[in-house]
Amino acid sequence: MSDALQDRYFAGMTCFGCGPANPDGLQLKSHLAPDGTVVATFVPWPQHDNGLGYLNGGIIATLLDCHSGITVTHAAYEHGWPALPGVPLPYVTAGLAVGYRRPAPLDQPVSLIASVVSATEPEITCHVALEWDGKVRAEADAVWKRWRPR
Repeated sequence: MSDALQDRYFAGMTCFGCGPANPDGLQLKSHLAPDGTVVATFVPWPQHDNGLGYLNGGIIATLLDCHSGITVTHAAYEHGWPALPGVPLPYVTAGLAVGYRRPAPLDQPVSLIASVVSATEPEITCHVALEWDGKVRAEADAVWKRWRPR
């Protein structure tokens, strides 16, 4: 069995960015690092071209959102805040403030690093970065709200 957090928490999810059950999706696989951060490596596809030979900003935002999402999901379960009955996930994206710092390559693997900044049962905030060649290419602060059935 995979040690990817996506496979542990939502193996049947069809999310385009991180859903293991979406064969046409990005198939992001995130792992818990020894220092407590959550890390992933993503290899861009030629189809992710921004038209100038770099990784598309929308794909970058999707990666940041999905990687922060699994980081928040893991934190939620560690705190004893699993998904509530009637909803598939414990939290949903409430905000994603992305900053693009420099171009990211289209032909090289990039790294994603995330950590929880603050966590309460109603809201978890996560900082996530996309790096390549030792430099941050894009980063985001992601706010996630508790998903409650309506």
